Parts: sequence; C-alpha cells; structure tokens
Amino acid sequence: MNVFAMSDRRILERSLRQNIYLNLYSIGDLDDFFWPWTRWYGIGAEHDPDAVALVYRGIEPPTVLALDEEPEPMGELLGELAPDLPDRFYGHLSPGLAAALARDFSVVAHGEHYKMALHTLDEVAGVDCSAATRLSRGDAEELRSFYARAYPDNWFDPRMLETGQYFGIRSDDGLVAVAGIHVYSPTYRVAALGNITTLPEYRGYGLARTVTAATCRSLAATVDHIGLNVKADNEAAVGLYRSLGFEVVASYGEFTFERRR
Repeated sequence: MNVFAMSDRRILERSLRQNIYLNLYSIGDLDDFFWPWTRWYGIGAEHDPDAVALVYRGIEPPTVLALDEEPEPMGELLGELAPDLPDRFYGHLSPGLAAALARDFSVVAHGEHYKMALHTLDEVAGVDCSAATRLSRGDAEELRSFYARAYPDNWFDPRMLETGQYFGIRSDDGLVAVAGIHVYSPTYRVAALGNITTLPEYRGYGLARTVTAATCRSLAATVDHIGLNVKADNEAAVGLYRSLGFEVVASYGEFTFERRR
C-alpha cells in the first residue's frame, strides 16, 4: 500500500475523529500549540487514509502514537516507516502492533494501559473543589520539586502551565496534590488529563479526586471530550477515575524502542 507524509489537518482530523477517545492525544496535537513538533504519516488513499501514525518530537525521546482498532493497515504502516523512525523512541501502540517493529528495534514493554473517557460530569459536579487552586507559570519550580517527591517518573512539561489547566492543593508543606493535562485544545475541543498525583504522606484523603474534579470542571467550559491514559494494573488510579465517571474505552501498550545495530 501507498505510505505518505501528511500535513492537511482537515484530513487528519476527519480520520482521527472516527474514534475520538482512542485518538484523543493525536487530535489535540493538531492544535497550533503542539503542531510544530508533529510529523504525520498515512497509508492507503491520501484523502482517506486507512491508518494514521504520529511522531511527536516535542519531548525526548520522541513519542510514536500508532493506535487503531484495525491492526493490519497500521502494522503495515509501521513496518514501512521503520527505517525513518527515530533510533530511540517511546511508543503508544494498539495490541499486537509492537511486532511490526521487532525486526528493526529492540523492544521494552511497559505494560498494558487503558484509555478512559469521561462521558458525563454528574460525579464531577458533586465533588467539593473549594480546596483546589488554579496553578500558573509562576508555579513551575514548585511543581518540579513536587513531582520529584511525589512522582519521580512523571513527564512534566512546564509549558503546559500556559493553558491554565493545572490545579493543586497546598498545606504547610506546599503543594501536596496536583492534577493537570497532557493535551488541551479548545480549537479541537479535546483534553487529556495527566500529571495527577499526591505526596505519599497525604494519600488516602481524597485529595487527588478533588484536584482531578477541579480540572475536569474547568476543562468542560472549553472542550467536549475529556480522557486520560492510565496503567491497567494501577488499581487505585483506575478506581479514582471510575469514581468520577470515567470509563475504560480501549487498551493499548507502552514501549521503549531502540534501533538494532
């Protein structure tokens, strides 16, 4: 099949919206805020591709998003793209697709993950969010310190604070719980939550639920679709999100790929 680079955002959006919550991150990356760091590839007909893959270079290592309910076209696309992909990258792939890259790359799996979607705000609306405060660019250093203590493996891009969609709870120890976003686009009306955690000594008091609800309520003013990614075996996090009305809509795998020499 024909493999090609893509740059027409209208065609990309139309293709990705066939499964909004599976492709929520990719739809958000069409926004001007993220677009300069994206490279898009399709397979099939250029005006109506059978599969679309994204290479996002705004972070290091780059991230490849290859998510599709139909694995065959995407597997073929990945196989054809292998020579042109970064030598090392992180991947979000639908089940079975990592095999398409195994000949060219060594693969380290990071487990099954869920995509969850918020279809109703009923539960969110019932949460008392008065303790949560909106964070801004001036809080970047405090947030870095907070994540180093609470969530060392977390990926945090301080640029995301410019969106105004981060909320925290403070005590005498400073920030003790935070929720924010990985993707936010009022233009495309989508958002993906991220960077949600609480200091270990403050867990079990519902603080993460409060800041997550506050973020969802804020986002709902400007977007129509809210989702998130979570590791499938993180029962506490999955339970928290379910309590706010999130539902599992798909599973996928996260991997680190490194080119074989």
